[in-house]
Amino acid sequence: MKHYRSSDEGMVSRRRLLSTVGVTGLAALAGCTSPTPQPDTGEETSTQSTGSNWQGSDATDVETDHPYTSPPEVFDLDETNGDVTLSTVAARHQLLGDETSGGPWELPEVWAWKTADGEPSVPGPVLRVTEGTEMEITYDNTNHTRPHTFHVHALEKSWMDDGAPTTTGQQIAGGETGTYEITANVPGTHLYHCHFQTQNHLDMGMYGILRVDPVDYEPPDKEFFMTVKDWDSRLSASMAGGDVDFSHRDRNPDVFTVNGRAAPYSLHPEEGSPMIVEQGDRVRVHLTNNGYESHSMHTHNHRFEMVEKDGSVIPDGARYKEDVIPVSPAERKTIEFTADADPGIYAMHCHKVNHVMNGDRYPGGMLTGIVYEDALETEQFADLMANAGYEG
Repeated sequence: MKHYRSSDEGMVSRRRLLSTVGVTGLAALAGCTSPTPQPDTGEETSTQSTGSNWQGSDATDVETDHPYTSPPEVFDLDETNGDVTLSTVAARHQLLGDETSGGPWELPEVWAWKTADGEPSVPGPVLRVTEGTEMEITYDNTNHTRPHTFHVHALEKSWMDDGAPTTTGQQIAGGETGTYEITANVPGTHLYHCHFQTQNHLDMGMYGILRVDPVDYEPPDKEFFMTVKDWDSRLSASMAGGDVDFSHRDRNPDVFTVNGRAAPYSLHPEEGSPMIVEQGDRVRVHLTNNGYESHSMHTHNHRFEMVEKDGSVIPDGARYKEDVIPVSPAERKTIEFTADADPGIYAMHCHKVNHVMNGDRYPGGMLTGIVYEDALETEQFADLMANAGYEG
């Protein structure tokens, strides 16, 4: 089982961090019941209107006894002949850890994907596979009461393997198991998500990345997967039984995350996903948006080129240097840059600046960092890790 942040070559070990830094990380409701599924029809309902005094941090006060999520893993389907079993469990999800500046802050209920031997996570595991592999994706829904599906973008598949119940009439009910047979026939970075009652299930954390490497894939020096998302924490709290009204027609995001964490927790070396690089590295970032709003992602002191979009390679002649890239809902853009800046710590964040906040606190939210190994022993990095809640 691999860690989510990058390929093996792109990771810095915990031992390395501990040996270099003493305190040392890498790059979210007034009077209703929880929305409930209707077992005969598969429909879910949500109440209308919103509480005027709701604060995003209030979600933390809604108590559940669900297990906590873990950071996502990278699951290599090449090692299993294309087979994987996925399931969904109810879990709690920390946006800011207990020791993180501004924390703790959590979503009291998410619906988290997991592999058979893995831990539940939001986002779900990165499924990685080589082009041409025949995948058999078994969806084991015996641990959840709601119907679900597995839907993946871009890949060509048979009608009944599309995972869209609106057009197929097929979903996997609670307590049941089903199998999707899909060929990895479109190289690139793709999204997967549940397509049953998508307005609830996607926004409850049922999303992830499926990466199809072309047969002649040449990995860079460092490679990272990054998914951004906006949340309205009232949905999670209402699903957890909180005393709060919520309607998607009145959705008002108050949480903004990178790989499921808000800054500064997004910079935690074990729970977050900062990007640790060495001088001269060629760095590739697979950037996806699983939220409902567009985001403008900006890199400090590094100009990049977009090399892929939605599984299509950008021709060399169409590439150019830039430092802000818009990513719309469901878009996937792969960018590349050379780590040739003055070795230090540089932010990567959404430039809708209110998305870089936790409530009224700035900075926070949709922010991660490019961290040079030469900066791991600096006072600035130690302070950053203290804010992230990492004490080594």
